[in-house]
Amino acid sequence: MTKVLVVDDSALMRRHLREILEQRAGCEVALARNGVEALSALDTFSPDVITLDINMPEMDGLTCLSHIMARRPLPVVMVSSLTEEGAEITLQALALGAVDFIQKPEGTISLNVNRIENEIIAKVTGAVRARIRRSIGLSGRLRAERDRTNSRTERRPLAALPSSDPGLFGVVVIGVSTGGPGTLEQILPRLPADFPWPVVVAQHMPGSFTSVFARRLNELCAATVIEASCQMPLEAGVVYIGKGDADVVIGRRATRYVINPMPSGEQYLWHPSVARLVESAMHALPAEQVIGVMLTGMGDDGAEAMNTLFRKGGRTIAQDEATSVVWGMPGELVKRGGANLVLPCDRITAQLLSWLPGSREKRHGLA
Repeated sequence: MTKVLVVDDSALMRRHLREILEQRAGCEVALARNGVEALSALDTFSPDVITLDINMPEMDGLTCLSHIMARRPLPVVMVSSLTEEGAEITLQALALGAVDFIQKPEGTISLNVNRIENEIIAKVTGAVRARIRRSIGLSGRLRAERDRTNSRTERRPLAALPSSDPGLFGVVVIGVSTGGPGTLEQILPRLPADFPWPVVVAQHMPGSFTSVFARRLNELCAATVIEASCQMPLEAGVVYIGKGDADVVIGRRATRYVINPMPSGEQYLWHPSVARLVESAMHALPAEQVIGVMLTGMGDDGAEAMNTLFRKGGRTIAQDEATSVVWGMPGELVKRGGANLVLPCDRITAQLLSWLPGSREKRHGLA
C-alpha cells in the first residue's frame, strides 16, 4: 500500500485529499499542518510520496522541500495556486527536485476539488514510480553557466525565414510532461543563440504557468525563449513554449512558417498536446525537415505521432530511462520502435547540433 503524507495548513484541503487518496486510490495517508510537522513525519511515518502545500506558517513548502531533498530525497508533488507568484514558486520547487504539481482549486474547495480528483490520483500514484532528480549543486550551476557563456552570441533581432529554399529550414518539436521543467533547464541552455532551426515545446502545464516558465528559461538560455501566446512567424534560433491549457500547431502562411496557439482539442487528453504539435509539423513540412524529441512524462502523448514521423523519414530522439523522471512518453516511443536514438538528457543538445547543417559544432569540426 502506498503511503502518502499530505502537508497543508488548510484542514479542509487535508480532509479532501485524505478522502480521495484513501477511498479512491487505496493509499495509507498521514497528515501534517506545516513543514515542521512534515519533517518530523519523515521518520515516524516513512512516506512513499508527499503532497506539499507551498504557503504554510512556521515553515513554508519551499523551505520544507529543500530539507527533504537534503535529508531523505523522495517524490514530492507540490500543491500550488494558479497565481503568477504561485507559478514562480512552483517552478523553483521543480528545480529543487519536486516531481510534479497539482493546481489548488480556487473558490469553494469542497466544490472544486472534486473536479481534479483524477488528476490528484494520477499524479500522486505516478510520482511513486518517479526517479528523483536532485537539484543542481554549485558545481553543476557553474558548469551550466560556462556552457551558456561558451555558446552565447549576441541575440539578433528576429529575422525572416529563408522562404526561397524550404529545404534549408526545419523545426525541432519537443514533447514533455512530468519532470519536464527541470529537464528542459538542462537541455535548452546548451543551445547556441545561432541555433539554425526554431524549437517548439509542448510541455503539459496550466496556462498561468507557461509565460512564467518561458521568462525563466529565457534568462537561462543563449537562445531566445518566448511563450507562443498568439500567431507568430517561426524564427531560427528561437524556442517557443506552447501556451498551457491550449494546443500549439505549426502551419504555413504564404512563404512563412508560423506557429499558432489553438483551443485545446477534445480528442487529445493532455495539453498542450504533443501529438497535435507533431502532426501539424508533419503536415506543414516534409518529415525529413522535422526532428522530434520525446522527454520525460507520464502517459503516451505524442508517441504514435513521433513513431509516424520516424517511419516517414524524420529523425527522433527519446530520452533514456535512467535520466527520465518518468519513462512513460519516451518509453512508449521506444516500445513502438520509433526512436532513432535513445539518449540521456545531457547528450540530446549535442546530437541536435550534430544533425543540423550550419551549426557551430559542424563548422568547427566538433561533431
